[in-house]
Amino acid sequence: MSDEAENNQKNMKEYSDKLAILGMELSKIQFSYKVEEKTSKEYWQKRIENFEKYNKKALEYYNQVFSLIKIADKEESERFLLQISKFRQLSTSLIEIMEKIKENPSIINSKDKQQSQWSREIKNNITEESNKCLHHERDMNSHFRDFYEKHLKGILEN
Repeated sequence: MSDEAENNQKNMKEYSDKLAILGMELSKIQFSYKVEEKTSKEYWQKRIENFEKYNKKALEYYNQVFSLIKIADKEESERFLLQISKFRQLSTSLIEIMEKIKENPSIINSKDKQQSQWSREIKNNITEESNKCLHHERDMNSHFRDFYEKHLKGILEN
């Protein structure tokens, strides 16, 4: 094995170990994208804080995935970097919507028959953005699992 290949394998194992640790930390945070019809300001403040904590760790995790992929396939890593960027955009949008709900939590109440068009739009937006974040994250994880199976598993198990 050449020095470069040996060095790449060593770096991959290092990144893989860090990734495993980040994955465990991320699983402990356990954020659910399910939208609850809670009408308290405190609930939404806590939800925003929990999502920000989860999002920070998720971005750390995905950046580590990017670093691992980059060693094996630079072109593929650039595609993954675009996925990270999209996840960051979706997360920012979700936080902005949660902030609007926090300021006026009654808009999330489906039993309110007097809801304005604006309230209904916000309620639809949070459901839509939550789903987008969830599906995008699933796609990123699936993409990484496939890449791992095809390109990294054999290297990392040696």
